[in-house]
Amino acid sequence: MKTETTIQGLTASLSPARSSRKSIGFIPTMGNLHQGHLNLVREARKLCDVVVVSIFVNPIQFGPNEDFDNYPRTLEQDSHLLAEVGCDIVFAPSVEQMYGKHTRLTNISVSDITNDLCGLQRPGHFDGVAVVVTKLFNIVQPNFAFFGQKDYQQLAVIKQLVRDLNMPIEVIGVPIARAEDGLALSSRNGYLSEQERQTAPVIYQSLKTAEHDLLAGQVLSNVLSQIRTRLTEAGLVVDYVEARSPMLQKVDQFDQDVVLFVAAKLGKTRLIDNLQIKLPA
Repeated sequence: MKTETTIQGLTASLSPARSSRKSIGFIPTMGNLHQGHLNLVREARKLCDVVVVSIFVNPIQFGPNEDFDNYPRTLEQDSHLLAEVGCDIVFAPSVEQMYGKHTRLTNISVSDITNDLCGLQRPGHFDGVAVVVTKLFNIVQPNFAFFGQKDYQQLAVIKQLVRDLNMPIEVIGVPIARAEDGLALSSRNGYLSEQERQTAPVIYQSLKTAEHDLLAGQVLSNVLSQIRTRLTEAGLVVDYVEARSPMLQKVDQFDQDVVLFVAAKLGKTRLIDNLQIKLPA
């Protein structure tokens, strides 16, 4: 496995694959990898001849009160994990390599679907994601790009971006990786205290209960209210509990496939999760 820290180095490493028309799979990450990330690599390995993973903590997607400076940088550990699951190239650029020394005057904004859910509490976040992913797509030029469904809104934003800008890339969403107790795997789980970690699975448990209740005929608004109540009683501070269509349009009844979204703070840690529920045939 190669590690490249410059755009020129990565381009040179990918040149043989391009000249022989091999397929390139790409997974953009911010490092501090867990099994969810590694599952993306495993999926890419199945489909692609060459697998590239970027590790870059992107400063422009962090808000002023967020944890950019404290975000874990674990490149050596990450590289070891990636080598074990068949990654071919790690791209680990510096901020200067990605953004240069000059002021960036170009922004990329995917409107409408970034206005609420996580976008409401994190203004500018998805613009930062859209910029860095566009830059990385231009640098790597992959055939396939893999994203986890835990960040469902982000996945929808990337799919919209690729569609709107006619990027020749197939974006593939990979199901959420979970711990045995159901907690969605996330780099932020490491911020949880031992007691908070024991509480955190209530998010997924609430979503599964909601799925059962919806399929049993309960009204959607009541089911969402019950999720909020259960999380609050468990000690979480709820940011939002929402139901959307798979394309993130608002829905107010269970007459189509829906995705239930939750974001809540447990102590100082913000956790997100979602569950897709299909309308019975």
